[in-house]
Amino acid sequence: MDKRVFLIVLDSCGVGFMPDAADFGDVGANTMRSISRSAEFHLKNLLHLGLNTMDGVDYLGHNDSPAGAVARIAELSRGKDTTVGHWEIAGVISERALPTYPDGFPSEVLDAFSARVGRGILCNKPYSGTRVIMDYGDEHVRSGKLILYTSADSVFQIAAHEDVVPVEQLYTYCRIAREILQGEHGVGRVIARPFIGSSGSYTRTSNRHDFSLEPPRRTMLDYLKDSGLDSIAVGKIYDIFAGHGITDHTFTSGNTDGMEQTLALADRSFHGLCFVNLVDFDMLYGHRNNVDGYAAALSEFDRWLDRFLPKLRDDDILMITADHGCDPGYTCSTDHSREYIPLLLYGKHINPVNLGTMTGFCNIGKTVLDYLGVDNDIAGESFLGEIYDG
Repeated sequence: MDKRVFLIVLDSCGVGFMPDAADFGDVGANTMRSISRSAEFHLKNLLHLGLNTMDGVDYLGHNDSPAGAVARIAELSRGKDTTVGHWEIAGVISERALPTYPDGFPSEVLDAFSARVGRGILCNKPYSGTRVIMDYGDEHVRSGKLILYTSADSVFQIAAHEDVVPVEQLYTYCRIAREILQGEHGVGRVIARPFIGSSGSYTRTSNRHDFSLEPPRRTMLDYLKDSGLDSIAVGKIYDIFAGHGITDHTFTSGNTDGMEQTLALADRSFHGLCFVNLVDFDMLYGHRNNVDGYAAALSEFDRWLDRFLPKLRDDDILMITADHGCDPGYTCSTDHSREYIPLLLYGKHINPVNLGTMTGFCNIGKTVLDYLGVDNDIAGESFLGEIYDG
C-alpha cells in the first residue's frame, strides 16, 4: 500500500515562549496556555493523542496512556513568522531574519513600486489590517491610491477596495511588488488584502493572496516531487513555497474549508505528502487578541478529528504541528510570538513515545522524507526510528 503523510499546521498554535524570546519581545507568551483558560476550550482527541504529555503542557490534566508520539520543538531560524516557520519545517533554516519595516518602507521601494503601478500610496507604516481600511478606506476610494502597510512580520501588504481595484489587478500589483522586493528588501510575503463595503463598514474579503519569496534552496517538497511522489498543498502552503515542489494544490476560504478539503483527500489514493495550513487561528484570532475565538477554533479542529482519524489507512502517519506562536492573551502585542511548537504523531505503527524537547522544526521534514524513502540533503535529523515500528 502507498505510504501517506498528513502534515497539518495549526498556524500560530505555539506552546510556550522559547529561551531566546527576550530577543523578540515575547517573554511570557504562551498561546496554548492562554486559550486553555477560555470557556470555549474543549479538547478530547488532541489530549487523547498526548498533547498534555508534552514538555511544558502540564496544565491540561494527566494522561497515562497517550495514543500518539509527542515532541516540543524549538526553532533554529532567526524569525517567528509563517514563511520562516514553514521553510524550516521543510528543511531550510533561515540564519538571518527576513527584513521588517517598523518605520515603513524606504523611498527607493515606494518610488519604484508607484512608478510601475501608476498609483499613489497611502499609510506606509505598521498597522492593523482591519483598522487600516477603516482609517484610509475613504481616501483610497476617493483617490485610487493604494493602501500600503506592514506589521512586525516581514510583509508588504496592499489593501484595495474591489470596486476600485479589481482583484486580478491587485494581484498584478502584488506580482510587481514581489519583483521589486528582492535582495536587501526581500520580504517574506507580499499580501493582497482586498476589501468591500462602504464608509464606516469596510470588511476584508476571502480573496487574500500571498506572494512569497522563493525558498533559497531545495525543500522537502522539491525532493518529494523530484522523486515522483505526490506533494499536495492545502491552504497557504502553495503560496508560502511560491509553488515550488508542489504537484497538486487547493486554496481554502478558512479553517472549516481546509478541514473539509483534507477530509476529501483522505479518501483519495496518493503516495506522498498532504501538507495543510489552517490559517484562521493566526489571522482571525491570534492577531486580534481573541482568546475565545481561538479556543473555539481549536475545539472545532479537535471535533473534526472524530471524522478524520477513522479514515487513516494502515500505512498513514498524521503529524499535527504549528509554525510559530501568536498568543491572543498576550495583550501587549498583536504580533507573532517566539514560541516552541507542538508535534503530535499518530498512526497504526506509531509508538506512543515522548520525544521531549528537540531543536529544529526541520526534523519534521527530515522524518517525512525518511518515512517515504526519499534521499535528501535538507537540514535536520530524522526521528523515525524512535517512533515507528512498521
